[in-house]
Amino acid sequence: MPFKANADRRHHIPKQRHRVTNPAAYDAALRQRGSLTVWFTEEAIAAWKAEPRTTRGGQPRYSALAIATALTLRAVFRLALRQTEGLIGSIIALLGLDLAVPDHTTLSRRAETLQVPRARPHRRGRPLHLLVDSTGLKLCGAGEWLLEKHGTKTRRAWRTLHIGTDADTGHIVAATLTSSDTSDASQVGPLLDQVDGPVALFTADGAYDWDSGYDDVAVRHPEAVVIVPPRANAVPSSTADTAPTQRDRHLQSIEERGRMGWQAASGYNWRALVEADVSRFKRVIGDALRSRTDRRRATEVAIAVGALNRMLDLGRPEYVRTA
Repeated sequence: MPFKANADRRHHIPKQRHRVTNPAAYDAALRQRGSLTVWFTEEAIAAWKAEPRTTRGGQPRYSALAIATALTLRAVFRLALRQTEGLIGSIIALLGLDLAVPDHTTLSRRAETLQVPRARPHRRGRPLHLLVDSTGLKLCGAGEWLLEKHGTKTRRAWRTLHIGTDADTGHIVAATLTSSDTSDASQVGPLLDQVDGPVALFTADGAYDWDSGYDDVAVRHPEAVVIVPPRANAVPSSTADTAPTQRDRHLQSIEERGRMGWQAASGYNWRALVEADVSRFKRVIGDALRSRTDRRRATEVAIAVGALNRMLDLGRPEYVRTA
């Protein structure tokens, strides 16, 4: 990466400056992100009550859309389940609606099995440039103050969030949540399975530099170009002279141009967009998971991804480089 390759002279590289060209529209979109009418929609109100089931068992009172709406409000405003119940109740009362309010135990229980529909971005037949990265999310436990005050020796636990971003739209089109000891390369296949349509480019960092990652891309999208930086001690394959692989060509380009030159020539620097999505996830949603079981955590992540994509649909900045 650039800042690692130039750590000793980083201060000599000037920082890029940009100017937003649609400040009024972008400012209005940012205000809408905090509007309750954006998240508590008329569609959710109309479909609040669950359809009667025809199989054996008790009748559900709330539809999946109602539960998803409540969990979305929880994610956007960073609320606990009881506070989410209170917020939903106050909104229904202010609107004068005759709707039941799901209690916090119902929200927790339904989150275990809730199927969150993934957004299908309209690409109009264009192939996708998929940018992939991962980050750690802390689990509920001792807070930072408790750790500093009492020096608890309990190991902090976390989960790894893997996301795939559309380079053109900025939408998160794929996401998986794994244990902290799961390799990044093992999630290439599950991420690609969530993508609709062809993938033209697959870009990720050096943690995905494994044969299995290249193989997963080749099986699902044989024509896709894989842009992953080889490790520092990487060596060419045995067929590099006769039938070079994509990784062999990356090694040759690095040898000829250097790593900085390879990054500029290959388009690897586009990966900064998925790093921005990781930062946006942690600044808007948070850097910790509130749920207690893995299935509820997966639902929590899916709800958060949907909320971030919807925020992006409200408006995004258009900018030009000034320096």
